[in-house]
Amino acid sequence: MTEAEKIPMKCYYDLLEDILENGVKSDDRTGTGTLSLFGRQLRFNLNEGFPLLPGKFTPFNLVAAELLWFLSGSTNNEELRELNGNGRATIWEEWAENSNVGPMYGFQWRKWGNHRYWTGIDQILELVNGIKESPNSRRHIVSAWDVDHLPDEGLSPQDNVIAGNMALAPCHYSFQMNVSEGRLSCLVNMRSSDTFLGLPFNIASYALLTHLIAGVTGLSVGDLIFSLGDAHLYSNHIDQAKELLARDHSRFPLASLAINSKITSIDDFTLNDLTVIDYLSYGSIKAPVAI
Repeated sequence: MTEAEKIPMKCYYDLLEDILENGVKSDDRTGTGTLSLFGRQLRFNLNEGFPLLPGKFTPFNLVAAELLWFLSGSTNNEELRELNGNGRATIWEEWAENSNVGPMYGFQWRKWGNHRYWTGIDQILELVNGIKESPNSRRHIVSAWDVDHLPDEGLSPQDNVIAGNMALAPCHYSFQMNVSEGRLSCLVNMRSSDTFLGLPFNIASYALLTHLIAGVTGLSVGDLIFSLGDAHLYSNHIDQAKELLARDHSRFPLASLAINSKITSIDDFTLNDLTVIDYLSYGSIKAPVAI
C-alpha cells in the first residue's frame, strides 16, 4: 500500500477532486447552482477505524443524536433539539412546520405504511430480526422512499408538512445490509448528495448505524458502501472544498468507536452508550446550507 492509499477516507477527498475537475454546472431546486457528477461509489472498511472526517471537524454528538432520533421514529424537531442538548438548533429548523418535518426518515423506518395500516411496519425491527434469524438473506433492506408521502415540488416544505407529506424527499432513500463471515456490511443508496456539508455526516451516521445493528445481532462490522446518484458541490461550497483539499490528510488517523456492549435492543441506546475515541481533526470550515 502506498502512502497516498493510507490516507484516512481518501475516497471522500478523491470524490471532491473529481467533482471540482469534472463536475458539470447545473441548476438545482434551491437556486444555488451546483457542480455535479452522476453515479459514484465510496467504500470504507469499518475495521480500519470509525469514518468521522479528520479533514474538518464533524461533531459526533450531533450525528449520533440525529441517528437516535431517526431510530426513535420521531419526526418532531423539538425532540431532536432535546437530544442535541440544551435545545440546540438542528439542521431541520428551516424545513420544519410547527416543529414537524412530516413522515420522513424515522417515520418510514419505524412506521412504514402507517397511512394504510393501523400501526405501520417497523422496518428496523424486521431488519434486526431478519439478520438474527436468516443472516444469509439478500432482503435486509430498509426504504424511506414512500411514494405516497413524497412532497409536492410546487409547495414549500412547510406546506407539504401541513398536507401530510414529507418536508423534503429523502436523500439517503434506502440501505441494504449483508452478513458475510460474521461481519455486517451496509450499502447506502443516495439520490442526491451534498458532498461538502451533508456527506461527511451521512458517512458517520451510517457507520454508527452499522455498529449499532452489529452490536445487537452479535456480529462484527464489515464495509460501509455509499452509492451516490447526483453527487454535487454547491457553487457557494467550492472555495471551502478547495480549502479542505489543501490540508494534509495524512496528519490524523481515524478515530475508533466504543458502544455499550450490554445493550441488546436497538431501541435502548442513548448518547451515553456511544463514545468516539481519539478523534483528531482540523478545525471546521463554515459553509451555508442550501435551502
